Amino acid sequence: MVERAIEEHADLVVELLDAVQLERKDLSGLLLEEISKRKTWRANYRVRLGLAAHPHTPRLIAMRLLRELHLMDLVRVSLLPTSGMELRRLADERVLTQLPQLPLGQKLMLARRGSTRIAAGLVAHGPEQVTRVALDNSFLTESQLLKTLAKQSLPARIVAVVANHDKWSKRVNIRVALLRHPHTPPDRVPALVPGLPRREIEDLLELSRLPENVRAHLREEPTLRKNSDC
Repeated sequence: MVERAIEEHADLVVELLDAVQLERKDLSGLLLEEISKRKTWRANYRVRLGLAAHPHTPRLIAMRLLRELHLMDLVRVSLLPTSGMELRRLADERVLTQLPQLPLGQKLMLARRGSTRIAAGLVAHGPEQVTRVALDNSFLTESQLLKTLAKQSLPARIVAVVANHDKWSKRVNIRVALLRHPHTPPDRVPALVPGLPRREIEDLLELSRLPENVRAHLREEPTLRKNSDC
């Protein structure tokens, strides 16, 4: 009788789950698991989204439900601080696998609103217009950008966008990564070298594959010459 009553009030459950997703976080995993087992409810997209986004939904159930979410809802889940790290990573990966098929407008939207990993993926994926927007994404971190710049296959046009970015091109670690990269535009090298710590300069000079124009500018850096004369 109880189960029949539950099935007959599926619409009320949909509304409840919306409220739970946005406000209530005190439902148990057992209850959420029971909800996920009922085909009548699970057939509703709002229920699937509510379950996937709820912090107490059992991990395997939430991961399975991610496969059925729309693009921007995947982004939403990936940004929820209450979502587990594994779930956020999986949501990111599902978005990243779709990048090659997405139109420019969606890429630009993701570049503005996507998570750290999505922003870094869009920096690398391009085109340049998308890369510029992704570099301004507030979620993008230096560590993620460094992982992107560590890819030797990164296209020269993308490296050039990073090298010309007002914020990132001033960070010491990013400047070092750019100087290491074989596709950094030669005309940007003079702006990347000044003020680098001596240790960073010495480490760069030890690289056997360092471009000669970069090596020449590093040797002329006053910081290095001043310390060498002491």
